[in-house]
Amino acid sequence: MYHKIQNAVAYIQDQLPDFLPQIGIVLGTGLGNLSREIDQVLAIPYANIPHFAESTVESHAGKLIFGYLNGVAIVAMAGRFHYYEGYSMEEVTFPIRVLKYLKIERLVISNAAGGVQAHLYPGDLVFIKDHINLHAQNPLRGKNDERLGVRFPDMLKAYDSALNQQALAIAEKNNIRAFEGVYVGTQGPNLETPAEYNFFNLIGGAAVGMSTVPEVLVAKHMNLPVFVVSVISNRCYPIDEITETTVEDVIQVVNQAEAKLTLILKELLVTMVG
Repeated sequence: MYHKIQNAVAYIQDQLPDFLPQIGIVLGTGLGNLSREIDQVLAIPYANIPHFAESTVESHAGKLIFGYLNGVAIVAMAGRFHYYEGYSMEEVTFPIRVLKYLKIERLVISNAAGGVQAHLYPGDLVFIKDHINLHAQNPLRGKNDERLGVRFPDMLKAYDSALNQQALAIAEKNNIRAFEGVYVGTQGPNLETPAEYNFFNLIGGAAVGMSTVPEVLVAKHMNLPVFVVSVISNRCYPIDEITETTVEDVIQVVNQAEAKLTLILKELLVTMVG
């Protein structure tokens, strides 16, 4: 793994030797248009980067974008990999390790998620303060390489509560509905059953999705600070208000919420590197 990371990093740095990103951003389902806000320096298709997988999900462009967002040097993953696509957890999280070795100072992760609290509606934003991991596999399973991180990383402060409060303040100032909450990570690709949504509500979940948790685990393993925001794409609680949802529905809702997320991220980025 370590040598694969170095190969990928070396390839990227050969393409862009004088650019040093400060922040890494993962653009989730339906959030690819946010990349238009980036003053691009270079975009590299995943297929060109050694040991990268290729995203197979609709709305995931599948490229690394280097440039500036609100004056901050960033690298954005326009599309991510998911366990349900058939990749191993190591493949899913490999790009996060590469971003760390590109010397980013912080990782911003976005996703589309179902809302499993009664106060959450499509288009709302949830800044994640903790997670519940229901994935079948863990990307840290297997022999540990101390060059990457410790054997037993502590997850007590996996999420930055101070950044969440700053994001909530920005949202309030701009009349944007936003909350803090717990993310429940599931394997997918099927959406969950009503009984499962009810369970997620009972155990304290606010948003449920099929990504993010493996990325956070690897980021924490490598001592990389994380900020996570979920865009609520569909209402999954109360049970009697659930309706059938398609990926097209999700993308439409998230596209409509993208301007709100962009506004908050652009302002928040400046505080991250200030």
